[in-house]
Amino acid sequence: MTGAGLIVRGRPIVARHEGGHQFTLRIREHELIVDQPRGSGGEDAGPSSTELFVASLVGCVAHYGHMFLARHGLSGDITAEADWSVDLVSERLSAVEVRLDAPAIPVELEAGFREAVDHCLVHNSLRSAPYVAIEVRHAAAAESGPV
Repeated sequence: MTGAGLIVRGRPIVARHEGGHQFTLRIREHELIVDQPRGSGGEDAGPSSTELFVASLVGCVAHYGHMFLARHGLSGDITAEADWSVDLVSERLSAVEVRLDAPAIPVELEAGFREAVDHCLVHNSLRSAPYVAIEVRHAAAAESGPV
């Protein structure tokens, strides 16, 4: 399914099981480990998939803020931080609150800055959920019988 805009296909992302609750994610030329915290049965070798999901939003908001500053010739550091919660019954995020620390911005650019950081790609994807399909592929079963 696609929207009405210009659609660009991303590169495949691969998750490979490493044992326990750990997976190595291959994203372009990068590898990340995702794991569960020790209290949830993992070894805490990396962030959980949920933490990585929230981190994607935080990084996207910070990036859009940085790009706005650069586009307007403004300098300064951007820091974003999020608090989040999970509804364990419905197994989904129930809230994410992102705080963005930014340098002083001229008053005439403030509304544009707020709009820019509020419309990062990850946040837009949460507002209007993308089409998601999960296909299960099984390895071919070995034929039984005498060898």
